[in-house]
Amino acid sequence: MKYFILLPLFAAVFASKSPRLKFVVHGPPRFHFSKPENYISLYHQEGSDRLYVGGQAMIYVLSFTDRGVRDLQIPAASDETAKATCMAKAAPPKMECDNFITVIQKVNDTFVVCGTNAGSPRCWMLVNDTVLTDVQGNGQIAAATDLSPPYPSQTSISLIADGSLYSALSSVGGHSGSIRRTFGTQKLLKSENIWLLNPQFAGAAVIPSAVKDKEEIYFFFSEFNKTARVDEEPYRARIGRVCMVDEGGIKAVLADSWTTFMKARVMCGAGSSQQQYNNIKQAVVLTAQDKRAGVLYGLFSNPWGRTVICAYSIEDIDQAFSTSKLRGYSSSFMGNRPGMCIRKNSTAGGHNDVKNLGLMRYHPEIEDVIRPMGVAPLDLPSDDQITHTAADIVLTVNDEHYSVLYLGTEQGKVLKVLHTSEEAFVISQYSLFHNEGPVLNMAIDSQKGHLYVGTAMEVQRLPLADCGRYGDTCRECILSRDPYCAWDKFRRRCITIPPGYNITSGALIQHLDQSNSSVCGQAAALKQRKTSPREVVVARNTSVFLPCPVRSFRASYRWEKDNCIKNYPCLFSGDFCVLGPAVDVPLREGVFRCMATEDGFKVEVISFRLVNDGGLLAASLVSTLGPSLLLAAATLWLH
Repeated sequence: MKYFILLPLFAAVFASKSPRLKFVVHGPPRFHFSKPENYISLYHQEGSDRLYVGGQAMIYVLSFTDRGVRDLQIPAASDETAKATCMAKAAPPKMECDNFITVIQKVNDTFVVCGTNAGSPRCWMLVNDTVLTDVQGNGQIAAATDLSPPYPSQTSISLIADGSLYSALSSVGGHSGSIRRTFGTQKLLKSENIWLLNPQFAGAAVIPSAVKDKEEIYFFFSEFNKTARVDEEPYRARIGRVCMVDEGGIKAVLADSWTTFMKARVMCGAGSSQQQYNNIKQAVVLTAQDKRAGVLYGLFSNPWGRTVICAYSIEDIDQAFSTSKLRGYSSSFMGNRPGMCIRKNSTAGGHNDVKNLGLMRYHPEIEDVIRPMGVAPLDLPSDDQITHTAADIVLTVNDEHYSVLYLGTEQGKVLKVLHTSEEAFVISQYSLFHNEGPVLNMAIDSQKGHLYVGTAMEVQRLPLADCGRYGDTCRECILSRDPYCAWDKFRRRCITIPPGYNITSGALIQHLDQSNSSVCGQAAALKQRKTSPREVVVARNTSVFLPCPVRSFRASYRWEKDNCIKNYPCLFSGDFCVLGPAVDVPLREGVFRCMATEDGFKVEVISFRLVNDGGLLAASLVSTLGPSLLLAAATLWLH
């Protein structure tokens, strides 16, 4: 027999955009840094269990297994001369006077590592995961200052594409910011200073094409808006684009610069609303192989620190770059449109034309504005800032592709989101870390099915498909709306969709576009189970509050007394639906059952049998026990 009391709790309303499920994950595999790493860079190769993490004067080579993480630490200290010079300057902050690793990339068979080196960037080759050697004579490589920023607070982007390394450095101090091809066998190229206005880079992505010569790279950045009004934010979000076949211009014009660079403004906001998000913080792109169709997801912020996600069609962006007028140029084009992806010596011509090259130099911006799909930002929880994003494209049971977003937050949580043509559905929220802190970086391994998440204190690996968490019934599996998971009719389990699944077998059930567990057939309509009531002895002068653990935050919860004779609403507090005393809620003897209704089906979560013992509980005990302590005790009691 058990006794408990819960003092009054505040009510809260769970909006439809809340995560449906919330999980706490504190098991392996995870790695703890010995000191805070406030700036981390990640490199991960698809299909590998090895993750490279760049930190302060250190490279961590982490090998993950289901049991834990083996680590190899490679020192990468800054030059003493560079450090002394940095410390003597009035700026930057002295804490940045060290070697922060900003670039770890594998170009063909060569590992290129670059760091800030206390304000004097330097690059090395990583040999056998053990030794850093100076860069020398291996293909072409630009100066270290073109690959790594001098200080870690200056954002940089690096990307490998077709055996070449592309780098983008944000503007800071006297550095104007640039987009470059910095390493590989192709000609090293750069952006012109007049093309970028104090850019702050947020990401880069390869845009594939069935025709190799048409492949492009998009760069995402915010730049200074020199025409901003007093009441406007002085930023504008941009997409910049270059062709991978670009080999520069001719001696007279753009000899060592891009001849295909174009840029477009990106809008993120609610239609014509004044509420716009002009500062793009990060961007990821999902595309099908060899296809230009896909989705760009941009993480934007406003001056008040609120963050949102806007989604864009790659086809729309491609169409704009291919057809839009050039800002500031009204005449017609002679011959091929400037900026087309054509090899330099192609018979199609274009890049050797002085007029066209001049157009690209002085008119790189297009007039068309890129607007989000669905007009507005995705409808996502707004109670925690998003700090980092990752995305995956999943082939489902019906041989269709769906997007899954992973959103890292300021509080160290990860939201798993299904994005369909109709909505953004928050599948689950993961609380991962012992030490709460912002998610700084993430990497996805679609091949092996892992997500790597890093904060300043920890790196953890999370499975992309975590189907066993959803429950052991068809209904629970289907209502999860997780593209990685399906109900196996024969094994009667929620399983990860196996590679090469044959759709004609009909063995797996899945329904993603909306919550619809009726696809389970009779399995979803089985008579609901009854729980065994937990007995609670109530003293005469006490107020009883009955807690019901919230499983699905998309379900509606009510209490029933004595087999549905009467229904009672509940208060919400944290992860509990609480039944408390009120004029029309006589919490006296009887059986009280907490019922959750979702997708038209009702499930009994927990039940209590109240028994009145007629005694009195000491008033001093009631006054000294606090709500948080009592709720914690009740939580332990329920588990």
